[in-house]
Amino acid sequence: MDPFATPSPRSPIVVLMTFSSSEEASRIAAVLVEERLVACVNLVPAVRSFFVWDNALQDVQEVLGVAKTIRSRLDAVVSRVKSLHSYSVPEVIGLPILGGSESYLQWVLSEVFDE
Repeated sequence: MDPFATPSPRSPIVVLMTFSSSEEASRIAAVLVEERLVACVNLVPAVRSFFVWDNALQDVQEVLGVAKTIRSRLDAVVSRVKSLHSYSVPEVIGLPILGGSESYLQWVLSEVFDE
């Protein structure tokens, strides 16, 4: 099966998330991988984020999480992150993967349990 031919529930995707601390990021990343919602999560420390919250400009240090999974698991990933996250509105964004190392992407598919 070519996961890039047309988008399908098994199409690989990237999920971007931000976290308030390294501890929170590590804890949530481990849960997502252990529960096979994602194949892996890369954590990028010291991301500086600017946004408006409560009518005030925020300038905060966050940790960026970059997860790889499949499209059919996105809703479950969003739900799980929201249940574990300290933010009332956590960033969880799914993006399509247009191509890449076929062997790596096949590994992603093999690691994520699809219901």
